[in-house]
Amino acid sequence: MRAGDVLHVTRAASPQFVTPIFFRLIRVMSLPTYHGWSWLEGYQLDERGDAVARRELFVQPAGLRKLSAPSPRKARQPLSRGRREPGASGRS
Repeated sequence: MRAGDVLHVTRAASPQFVTPIFFRLIRVMSLPTYHGWSWLEGYQLDERGDAVARRELFVQPAGLRKLSAPSPRKARQPLSRGRREPGASGRS
């Protein structure tokens, strides 16, 4: 595992993940732990791939699933003044 990896964290990694999450790894922490377990530091991701919370996870790395690559997202561009969103009629 390397910094930047996106991981799918499920119950296979730790019983606490009844509801799976996506996680972008910052680092594997060097804290002492039980054999087969690790502390990870990173960000929990939402369905769009945006970081929503910084977290430390205690998991079994063997139960993690590394995603091949984060899904590409379109860059958001703010609307300029006077410009309307496509399909907006401007009538109430």
